[in-house]
Amino acid sequence: MPELPDISAYLTALEARILNQRLEGVRMASAFLLRTVQPPLADAQGHTVRELRRVGKRIAFGFDNDLWLVLHLMIAGRLHWRPPQAKLAGRNALAAFDFPNGTLTLTEAGAKRRASLHVVRGEEGLRAMDPGGIDVFAADLEAFRGALTAENQTLKRALTDPRILSGIGNAYSDEILHAAQLSPITLSHKLKPEEWPRLYKATRETLQMWIDRFQSEAAKTFPEGVTAFRPEMAAHGRYGQPCPRCGENIQRIRYADNETNYCPQCQTGGKLLADRGLSRLLGSDWPKTLDELEALKRR
Repeated sequence: MPELPDISAYLTALEARILNQRLEGVRMASAFLLRTVQPPLADAQGHTVRELRRVGKRIAFGFDNDLWLVLHLMIAGRLHWRPPQAKLAGRNALAAFDFPNGTLTLTEAGAKRRASLHVVRGEEGLRAMDPGGIDVFAADLEAFRGALTAENQTLKRALTDPRILSGIGNAYSDEILHAAQLSPITLSHKLKPEEWPRLYKATRETLQMWIDRFQSEAAKTFPEGVTAFRPEMAAHGRYGQPCPRCGENIQRIRYADNETNYCPQCQTGGKLLADRGLSRLLGSDWPKTLDELEALKRR
């Protein structure tokens, strides 16, 4: 799912292409994309984009008639910039937004249609689309700590809860926790006083590093290759590969469609966190340490 750095890259690329441009038309290929009836989508056509804004993990297009189109790309939705009146074809195509200088298309890989488009009016309508998480760049350490300790959740859950922090998901939470050298399953109420500044700093610096990188790329070309898996990442998507800090193999916890990646040496004191599927299969044979894991591999 595109997260804060990816959305920032999209906004950089879109500002150069559609800001102050008139929306000539919208072509829909999926009836499931549009989730609102009023105001009508047609009310945006013929009007000019005056503002682009990030709302959590959503991209909001503000028009000169106080209308907002709000896109949530979900897991597999992606944006593409094409020549004017580009053909809307292929099973993954969902919509095309036509401007005088080009066409913005929306695609979604896979059979599930999770991406959404909402049409709302005014700031009040836009605020209703915001899950409410704080902007980590606008929050000081105390506000950050207060948000994460409002409920006693694991750090992984707290970082990815859109009601707590804005724009962070599975990928960058792994990177943040690796940078902070903290376990993903540590409860926020159990975090030591000296660990809060480390987590706060890691969150801001990790996100800013990727924002700067992606915005620099987006200033040159439209970001077509948005993905949650980057070879430069330290932990996310690197299961079985060496940690860039200590060289120990990155491990994972799998659940549903997601997985959490972490370094047992840097983040959990050498302890392996139980993978739900494998621990159920192995029971009491589940390895608790790296040494036990290596012994299990040698059987």
